[in-house]
Formats: sequence, C-alpha cells, structure tokens
Amino acid sequence: MFTLAHITDPHIGPLPQVGALDLLNKRFFGYLSWKRRRHAIHRPEILTDLRRDLANIAPDHVAITGDLTNIALPQEFEQVLQWLDRLGQPDRITVIPGNHDAYVALPWERSIGQWSDYMAGDTGPGEESRPMTEGDFPATRIRGDIALIGLTTAQATPLFLATGTVGHDQLARLEDQLTSLGRKGFCRVVLLHHPPCPDGLAWRKRLVDADELLSVVRRSGAELVLHGHDHKFRSASINSIDGRVAVFGVPSASAIADGKRPQSHYHLYGIYRSARGWEIGVKVRRYDGRETGFVESNTYSVTLERG
Repeated sequence: MFTLAHITDPHIGPLPQVGALDLLNKRFFGYLSWKRRRHAIHRPEILTDLRRDLANIAPDHVAITGDLTNIALPQEFEQVLQWLDRLGQPDRITVIPGNHDAYVALPWERSIGQWSDYMAGDTGPGEESRPMTEGDFPATRIRGDIALIGLTTAQATPLFLATGTVGHDQLARLEDQLTSLGRKGFCRVVLLHHPPCPDGLAWRKRLVDADELLSVVRRSGAELVLHGHDHKFRSASINSIDGRVAVFGVPSASAIADGKRPQSHYHLYGIYRSARGWEIGVKVRRYDGRETGFVESNTYSVTLERG
C-alpha cells in the first residue's frame, strides 16, 4: 500500500516585514485582510502540530496543493522554503502553487521557482537535470505504482478575483501524460489548486477553463484529482474513459474554525491495486486543539473499478 497525505492552503505565517512599496498593488488589500482577520485564523502552532503528526505517521509521500504564501511577498517564498525543508525531503513532498502564490506578478526565480526541488518532475534515463521553469508543468513524479501529476493554475489576477487557469498548452501536455501513464497501468493522481468541479464555488474563485480540464480527464482517464482553494471538504467524481475518477478537496491545513470554514484537516490516502482496480482508503485527520493535536475523525474507502 502507498500512503499519500494531502494537505492544502497552509498560508504560512506570520507575514515578514512589509515595506510601503510592497503594498502599492493588490497586496494592500490582502495585507489589510491578514491584519484584520486572517492572521487569527491561520495559526503557525497548528502547522507545528501538523508537522509532528506527519512525522509520527510517516506517509510515503505528502502532496501540498497550493496557497503556501499569503500575499506573495518575496520574503514569503524564502519563508515557505524553510518550512518545506523542515517538513521533509523534496523527493517525499510534491508542491503545486495556488492563487495566493501568484498574488501579484513576480519573476519566477524570485517567487514560486524557489520551490522547484519540491515541484519538478522526475528526470528520465539519460536526461540531464536542469532548472525548472513555468513551462515544465505538468510535472510528473513516479513513486512505485503511483504517478503524481502536478499542474499549476496560479496566475496574477485583478483585484477581488481569485480565479485560476490551466491553459491550452498545459492541457495538451496533460492529456498526453494521462494517456501514456494509463496505458502503463499507473494510478494517476492529478494535483491542482482550484477545484475542477465548480458546483457551489463562487464565480470569482473559479477555474476559468474547468470545462476543458474535465474534457481532458474524461478522454484520457485518471484515478484521483486532489485540490484545495475553497478551505472546505469537497468531493465529486468524473466519469472517464477508464471509469470513475475520484475528486477530493480538503480544508486549510492551518485554520481554526471561523464559523464559515472548518478547522484544519488533512486526508491520508492508502492506495493499492486490487483485482477490481484501485482501492483507496481515506483517513480524515482533524486538528483537535493543542492538547491532542491531530486525531482521526473519519475513515471510508473508495473503489475505482478498472478493466
């Protein structure tokens, strides 16, 4: 069995020192939101307990589906990298960016690119390692029978919008990869930030080309799609050429309950091949306060039948 932990939207704080010039853009409103409300919701002590819980459970891999920063200050990307280094080795952790990680437009090497070791796909036999670029998504990592396929939907957007886009080129590469990996019998786990199934999601937070992404998954197949963004539990399914695809979103990894969104949770998936296809055991782990840290709050299983 392969165990995969799925956490999302850690919004790692506190904010580093902010200069006046840093706020002469959309960041100004994000900074006000952080100071007024969000700093009390996204708690660094919860992330400390989360790191301890993951160390105790020792999953085979950890997937983090975006929004590691808050307002995309250059110093935040360095802060996140230090946090990732404490969490584990790059070959055991896969990161993809979210909309907060592209809050404003920044050069790749000064922002998301600093996390390349945690995002880059595997280097094939005979291929030389090279610096990752934005054009290298989808980034695929093979771990046993599992293929982790990281997409980026992160883009700088106008004020009050938190939309995402996969884009035509990335969708074309994704279709090729899903088809090839499916023929080879891998369990294909697609990672992205924005929910691909938009039911109940605010228009300003939507994945702009969700229909196009869903069409690719239906034509090419996949087994799991994991996302974040909405800070809620979300589950859906997609009917593909290979059978049902399970879609899961989880709440923010660092949040206390605020009356609108639940407190910190994460999923632990136990994935194994069976005669029927793929069996996915889901363990839901909930933050239960400083005394107990994270506890198991629910378990269930999903069967993805394959021919």
